[in-house]
Amino acid sequence: MSDSLLPGGLGRRGFLAALGVGTVATVAACTSNAAPSSGSGATVAAAAGDNAAPGAPVTIGFSAPAADHGWIAAIANNAKAQAGQYPDVTFAPVNPTNDVAQQIAAVETLINQKVDALVILPNDGSQLTSLGRRAMDAGIPVINLDRVFDSPLAYRTWIGGDNYGMGVSAGTYIGGRLRATNVANPVIGEVAGIDNLPLTQARSKGFADALASHGFSVGPRQAADFTAQGGQRVTANLLQAAPKLDALWNHDDDQGIGVLAAVNQAGRNEFFMVGGAGSANAMRDIQADNTVLKATVTYSPTMASSAIALARLVAQNRGMGDLVEKEVPTSITLASATITKDNVADYLPLGFES
Repeated sequence: MSDSLLPGGLGRRGFLAALGVGTVATVAACTSNAAPSSGSGATVAAAAGDNAAPGAPVTIGFSAPAADHGWIAAIANNAKAQAGQYPDVTFAPVNPTNDVAQQIAAVETLINQKVDALVILPNDGSQLTSLGRRAMDAGIPVINLDRVFDSPLAYRTWIGGDNYGMGVSAGTYIGGRLRATNVANPVIGEVAGIDNLPLTQARSKGFADALASHGFSVGPRQAADFTAQGGQRVTANLLQAAPKLDALWNHDDDQGIGVLAAVNQAGRNEFFMVGGAGSANAMRDIQADNTVLKATVTYSPTMASSAIALARLVAQNRGMGDLVEKEVPTSITLASATITKDNVADYLPLGFES
């Protein structure tokens, strides 16, 4: 789960290979008008160098909320593991906390220490916007991770997931599967996260829009709280109120542990379910194919690995490999992939433990 607008080691995750950031390369010498021509008057990038090669030593500060569930734990683990891959990076994390005031104080310490770059996943983007501005004004580039600050002046680059895209991926899979099996007037349930969060609203909007493109609509809907306990409680209520379902989307795989527990306790198996975020335990269930869970749509904590890689490049004045531009982009939105039994083996190494 993540509160944005919008876990192990490196080998287990294999994260950056999929995102094209871990082997980023300099384009400093590849963007002039003398670059090779395609023959149509277009300028193209020459072959890039290897940005994984050591550069100037840099210290990267890191701050994130406390690990109260698997997704956040994976954020911290991935950031630490990625920093450990670079001999030119000193990783400077502060104690994780779910208290906004404590997070502000901890990051202020890093600013005073004059780190070369900051990676911040704020507890609350709005409340920490001024802190991001302070760092940027001090000449410290900020990589804003997932929960976005209110102003682009508070960060150099934002990287995060696509909440609306999660809903679209889930709705597209469910709508397509129901269409393929000629289900008429399906009853499609939804177990959301925290309803007053913009991320939940974006996920639900994407889900409804995708279903509408198939001529379907969302049926019974309950909002939980991104915990297994909450998922179990609201799903029990939803199932009691809906004697028949054809499909169910649960926004979050950490929460999904409780959702599946409620489904099993009710003895319901007439429908199929799609999860959200991409936990390893959800993927193992999909692979085993012995529950109603048949797919999940990703919102991967591997974004923390990429945030560290981006912070290193920005601090060293490097660009991203295979891009013509010399600078790292200001915004990177990760796609939400749909994981099913057919491709789960490819994604399982990226999963986090709930």
